[in-house]
Amino acid sequence: MSTPSSIQYISDTDGNPVGVIVPIDLWHEIESERETAYLLKSPVMKTRLLEAMQRHENISLEDALAQLDL
Repeated sequence: MSTPSSIQYISDTDGNPVGVIVPIDLWHEIESERETAYLLKSPVMKTRLLEAMQRHENISLEDALAQLDL
């Protein structure tokens, strides 16, 4: 994981912060959290995600492709 010191701030000519550069691993983590938060806003998606987290059975890739007719 990135440390706070690995974040770089971009400032304008007056010294006001206008942007940041973050390491890609931190960016992926932020994006993942944003996507999850977005999905959890929908009661239907929240239920589906929570149900999926409780599942313990797995199927093979071949079975999944067959179920999707791919």
